[in-house]
Amino acid sequence: MTTLRLAIVGAGPAGIYAADLLIKAERHFDVSIDLFEHLPAPYGLVRYGVAPDHPRIKGIITALREVLDRGDIRFFGNVRYGVDVTLDDLKKHYNAVIFATGAITDAPLAIPGIELEGSYGAADFVSWFDGHPDVPRTWPLEAQSVAVIGNGNVALDVSRILAKHADDLLPTEIPDNVYEILKSSPVTDVHVFGRRGPAQVKFTPLELRELGEMRDVDMIVYDEDFELDEASKAAIASNKQVFVINKVLNQWRERPVGEASRRLHLHFYAKPLEITSDADGRVASIRYERTRPDGAGSVEGTGEIREIEIQAIYRAVGYFGSPLTDIPFDERHGVIPNHEGQALADDNSVIPGVYATGWIKRGPVGLIGHTKSDAMETIQHVVNDQASWWAPSQPDEQSIVDLLTSRGIDFTTIDGWHQLDQHELALGEAEGRLRKKVVPRDEMIRVSNA
Repeated sequence: MTTLRLAIVGAGPAGIYAADLLIKAERHFDVSIDLFEHLPAPYGLVRYGVAPDHPRIKGIITALREVLDRGDIRFFGNVRYGVDVTLDDLKKHYNAVIFATGAITDAPLAIPGIELEGSYGAADFVSWFDGHPDVPRTWPLEAQSVAVIGNGNVALDVSRILAKHADDLLPTEIPDNVYEILKSSPVTDVHVFGRRGPAQVKFTPLELRELGEMRDVDMIVYDEDFELDEASKAAIASNKQVFVINKVLNQWRERPVGEASRRLHLHFYAKPLEITSDADGRVASIRYERTRPDGAGSVEGTGEIREIEIQAIYRAVGYFGSPLTDIPFDERHGVIPNHEGQALADDNSVIPGVYATGWIKRGPVGLIGHTKSDAMETIQHVVNDQASWWAPSQPDEQSIVDLLTSRGIDFTTIDGWHQLDQHELALGEAEGRLRKKVVPRDEMIRVSNA
């Protein structure tokens, strides 16, 4: 029987789901799947993009672990596509490749002053507090008043980590260096800005409730933001999620405030216009325009300009994909141009053997359920495209191992991940914590390959 040798680049949920779905798919050939990941550990943004105080969301790892632990998918960590292995290499060893590299950089925000010192991308901050091995170990938390632009879950994660007392994060897997820096943060006020109203937010009720559970942090909402138009009232009446969010926000309006040492302000109908600077070129304030519903489901400016003094700003307006060597890239949308997961050339013709799934396919929208349906669509094309698969000259499974070894690539395996996982859990247990994450890449590799 024919065997499909498939490479998947990216071992986050999108890549792992694609591998699992192909193994379970109805097909007339055998499969042999290798997952390549540039980090020494699997799970992508579930490990490095979810706040450490989100154990319920990190439970997704349990399902992903079950897939990898079956033993029918090989994992090669610490292998960089475009550097350690190229597209030509993959063509020599595989019949096809699926790119599941996600979107890990910050989407731009085009307002004056966004480049000032003290202005940061939320994705970079998330990578830092999650102990990503490829970002600096330090972070300049020197501001008393901070702005966060965005009304999605990432914006709330960033706001919560900034406002929360560091000691309340100790039971989690927060890295030691992150805890120490958060502990010394002088922050007193975090201001979250959203261009539209409370009935149009993109975060979930779970995320919102967690904000209100923080110790010694007042939740500040403003009555002027709750003069709802008919469209907002209809959304609250017809959508359970919007109904719950509205209920929580209105409960906060009734809370007594003024006793806490920190405050988290939610500003709706606030369109950022400009970040101003001080004499040293650092962030000094945010200027924004009050908006109002336009009657057509969006908002319009009122002409009223307001300004709040801040010393740092975080943009959380979305993630953006990164280009891949020898693969077409849509610079506008940050994705691989594709038709239902089949990569497309500049003339819109299908590129044989090259596929995409997850955020690098559709952009950084949707939750885990979308990732699964995404993968199913892509896998269906992989199965149906058998006639146009590559014809590798070295398809045996050992050949890729020999190639990596010959190039001196210190790759990690799923057994190595188990060793690192147990090591981190043991470090945490010794201090009464869930886990103590190993941050330096070289130490991750050392523990994995011991």
